[in-house]
Amino acid sequence: MLGRLNHVALVVPDLQAACAHYRDVLGANVSAPQSLAEHGVTVAFIDVGNTKIELLEPFGEGSTILPFLAKNPSGGMHHVCYEVDDIRAARDQLIAGGARVLGDGEPRIGAHGKPVLFLHPKDFFGTLIELEQV
Repeated sequence: MLGRLNHVALVVPDLQAACAHYRDVLGANVSAPQSLAEHGVTVAFIDVGNTKIELLEPFGEGSTILPFLAKNPSGGMHHVCYEVDDIRAARDQLIAGGARVLGDGEPRIGAHGKPVLFLHPKDFFGTLIELEQV
């Protein structure tokens, strides 16, 4: 079911500062920030060749990552994203195996313009999992 690791997501308190730090200190190629109001985040991506690092900053008062940032004011790792060929088939297989899909269970369009779902971290040893259809 799982394909390659698409990205590792890091919540940061200041996206501009994080982008500048990755660019200036590590020499990373950082994308322009993109606001995703429907997900309550602003994102930027760092391409590291074999995968990406996603930097996330809260967008708006209802951002789902605000509680994470309140518990981790300096930021930290938020989730890992794996690619799947068929997100609905993957969802159905995971549910049949006892995994919980967050939200209403229907895929939403993510930052890459592709369908995504999130899986409950308690079902995956404390790690929030995002699945993205490729």
